Amino acid sequence: MENQADSLIGRLSQSSLAYMRRLLFRVLSVGPIPNHLAFILDGNRRYARKWKLGEGMGHRAGFLSLMSLMKYCCELGVKYVTIYAFSIDNFRRKPHEVQGVMDLMLEKIEGLLKEESIVNQYGVRVHFIGNLKLLSDPVRLAAEKAMKATSNNNNCILLICVAYTSTDEILHAAVESCEDKLSEIRSLGRLQNGEISPEKCGAAVSLADVEKHIYMGVAPDPDILVRTSGETRLSNFLLWQTSTCLLYSPKALWPEIGLRHLVWAVLNFQRIHPYMEKTRKQL
Repeated sequence: MENQADSLIGRLSQSSLAYMRRLLFRVLSVGPIPNHLAFILDGNRRYARKWKLGEGMGHRAGFLSLMSLMKYCCELGVKYVTIYAFSIDNFRRKPHEVQGVMDLMLEKIEGLLKEESIVNQYGVRVHFIGNLKLLSDPVRLAAEKAMKATSNNNNCILLICVAYTSTDEILHAAVESCEDKLSEIRSLGRLQNGEISPEKCGAAVSLADVEKHIYMGVAPDPDILVRTSGETRLSNFLLWQTSTCLLYSPKALWPEIGLRHLVWAVLNFQRIHPYMEKTRKQL
C-alpha cells in the first residue's frame, strides 16, 4: 500500500508540474517565441569532476538534460533546436576518451529511435550536421538510420552537430560552390571558348551559391545561442549564422541546465526582439 501511495503521489506531482509548465508557456506565448535555439553543451566533464562521478557519467547526465530541454522546446513551440555535440577539434583528445564519447553517441542515437523516446513522443525530426565521413562506421550508419526513421516527423527539428566546426563548414561550402560554378561554366562551353578563365571562376560565385552548400542550410539562422558554464566563446560554432542572434551564457554546467534557464533566455529574447528584427532588416 505504501508503494502504491508513493507512486500515486509521484504521478500527481508530475501532472501538477506539467500543468504549471503549460500555464507558464501560455504566458510566454503572448510575446514572440524564438524559432531556433542553438546550444553549446559545455561542462559535462567539469560536472563529473564536481560530483566525483565516473568517466563518461557527465556526458550521460548531459544527455538527460538535453532530452528535458527538447521536451520544453517542443511544448513552447520552438521549431528548431541545434546542439554542438562533438567538434572536429575534439578528435584531438585522448583516444580512449574519444572512443567513450563515440560509444555513448551510438548508444543514445539508437535510444532516440525507441518508441517511448522524446523524439517519437513529440514528433521530432533529427538531422546530423557536419563532416560525417570523419565518424566511425557504426556511428555514421546509426546517424543515417535515425535521419531516415524520423524524416516524416515535422513538429520540431533537432540538429545535432558532430564532427563539425564552422571553418570546416565554410570551407566545404566554398569548395562545393566553386566546383558547381566551374561545372556550370564548362557545360555552357564558355570555358573552352575563352570567355572566362578558371582563375576567374571564383568571382562568379555568389553569396547564395555558398549558402546553398552550408551544412546548416536546412534551418534558419538561430535566434538565441546558449553556451553553458558561463563561457562566452563561440568555439568555432555557427560563425556564419550568428551575426544577429542573442548570446546567453548561464553559469550552470550543461547537465545542470533546466527550465528556468530556458525561460530566462526567452524573456531576454522578447525584450530585445524589436531591435533584432530591425537589425536583420538592415542587412
